[in-house]
Amino acid sequence: MTMGTVTELLQEGIMQILMLVAPVLGAALIIGLVVAIFQATTSIQEQTLTFAPKFFVILAVIALLGGWMFTSMREYTIQLFQMISQMGR
Repeated sequence: MTMGTVTELLQEGIMQILMLVAPVLGAALIIGLVVAIFQATTSIQEQTLTFAPKFFVILAVIALLGGWMFTSMREYTIQLFQMISQMGR
């Protein structure tokens, strides 16, 4: 296993993580911004008001994109296991 192979595996792993986490973090960021603007305009400083909408939006995003996330991770894992068998030759 060369240093280039290790670097490529790390790069692919990081890209896989970023691709799977981006929709969830993006949705949480947008909802957090909307709630912060709402709190600033209404002067409501309730801590649970920021937590509850983010929680439900994250659950909704995972429910909508969970199948795609699982399929993507499954394909990546299969690819890794196939690489292991090819390196043993």
